[in-house]
Amino acid sequence: MAQSFEFGGAAFEVAGQAALYWRAQDALLVSDLHLEKASAFALVGQMLPPYDSVSTLEEIATLCRTYRPAKIISLGDNFHDDGGEHRLAQDAATLLVDLACNTEWIWITGNHDRAVSGIWGGKAFDALTLSGITLRHEALSGDPNPEISGHFHPKFRQVLRGRMVKRRCFVKTPRKLIMPAFGALTGGLDVQDAAILKACDLNHGEGVEAMVATQSGIARFALNHAGAVAK
Repeated sequence: MAQSFEFGGAAFEVAGQAALYWRAQDALLVSDLHLEKASAFALVGQMLPPYDSVSTLEEIATLCRTYRPAKIISLGDNFHDDGGEHRLAQDAATLLVDLACNTEWIWITGNHDRAVSGIWGGKAFDALTLSGITLRHEALSGDPNPEISGHFHPKFRQVLRGRMVKRRCFVKTPRKLIMPAFGALTGGLDVQDAAILKACDLNHGEGVEAMVATQSGIARFALNHAGAVAK
């Protein structure tokens, strides 16, 4: 079962459970890191283990040791709120500075962190187009060009062989590719939720599928309003 697929005329490889490696751009793509989510919750009295940022950045560092990308592109909601970039603890900041020094780090702004500026390294953009493929945080309705986005944290849930399977997944149509959330403390929205299907912006006759990373490759499931069917 292959781990690579084609989208927008380019080849991509699923990296780990929730990232993509774009070989032609030598770029690792991640989305919805939500760094400093635990510290944001702590500010309002809800205590979570304060290790989410380090865990998330260590996972990116592990992928970098495998793929050695020239670029890391993070597709929005990089921090859980606009203050997260300034709250980043020293151990996490050290990891991020090291990653940004060894790659061209690109921040795409999201709805949680519109003010992200790259104080630990990297450059921020509202959106970016590379090789005819647009990278943004939230899918834009009516855009005819191929687009990769995040925002919805899609998760695949289905009973398979008698047990409930819950996994992060990618959502793919001929023009839209929605990435799962990468962050350690991020939840997920059912892949068949109406909001995700609407974001797919389907034209008549277009199909939509969920892609789940497995140890042997990518499991692909055709989606419709009635359920998911293995391909």
